[in-house]
Amino acid sequence: MRIFVAGATGVIGMRVVPMLVAAGHDVTGVCRTDQKLAALQQLGARGVGVDLFDADGVRRAIARHDVVINLATAVPSPARMFLPRAWRAMDRVRRQVSTNLANAALADGSVGRLIQESFAPIYADAGDRWIDESSPVTPARYNRSALDAESNAMRVASAGRVGVVLRFGAFYGPGDALVQQVVGAVRRGWFPLFGQPDGYFSFVAHDDAATAVVAALGVPAGIYNVVEHDPMRRRELADGVAQLVGVRPPRFLPRWTARLAGSLGETLGRSLRISNRKLEAAGGWTPKYRTTLDGFRESVRA
Repeated sequence: MRIFVAGATGVIGMRVVPMLVAAGHDVTGVCRTDQKLAALQQLGARGVGVDLFDADGVRRAIARHDVVINLATAVPSPARMFLPRAWRAMDRVRRQVSTNLANAALADGSVGRLIQESFAPIYADAGDRWIDESSPVTPARYNRSALDAESNAMRVASAGRVGVVLRFGAFYGPGDALVQQVVGAVRRGWFPLFGQPDGYFSFVAHDDAATAVVAALGVPAGIYNVVEHDPMRRRELADGVAQLVGVRPPRFLPRWTARLAGSLGETLGRSLRISNRKLEAAGGWTPKYRTTLDGFRESVRA
């Protein structure tokens, strides 16, 4: 298949592209610099320097492709993500880029499938209950635009094509800022993630997220959660990380600290025991890491 990838040079895209090439697909990836063009070419893909906010340019770029994959994001740095207006660039990407890609796909008779990234922590707090794709969502101010991006993929599905939404858990991997922050804080005696110790949170490793994108090439239209098989309680993860680095179990942040972090803190403090069973059943996808601690163990060793 001819596959167009927006966000091809991002953390997940740079893992997805070589998998698609290895599977025999003809891959075109969006890149904006000569350095990123060279990186894509080394992976066996073709690079195109289209501005994803330019509707006409996007329409020309995706012509005669069979599949469009949108992994484009603009996530603020950890130092800025709690600041007011920090997520405006991400909102623009989710709304305008997803609209341009969906419109272009619908205008081009070759495109039969659009795969759109989204965010699993838009679900409402469910305590100990399992969350599936039919569970209610309660997006916060900073991630409400995820639903706008999802609606564009569903427009493609409503038109008789295949529109797929992948709701990713929180990303992590070797050398990732999240792993570094968690391990560093645990060494100092604190677990840095908001929420109650007995609450759940759902993560997914970078490599597992990439294999899920590839699996999405063969699933029916719809929404799919992309998270580890067995979400952990925060206390289980905190104690497990402490054991990995050889320190005492850490203390948890006071409950009021989540309020200081605004809507982002409220979202990250929810208990989200999210199920990935739908994607496992429909796409034959199995994450390498069954739990977050399994993934952290390898990341810490790396």
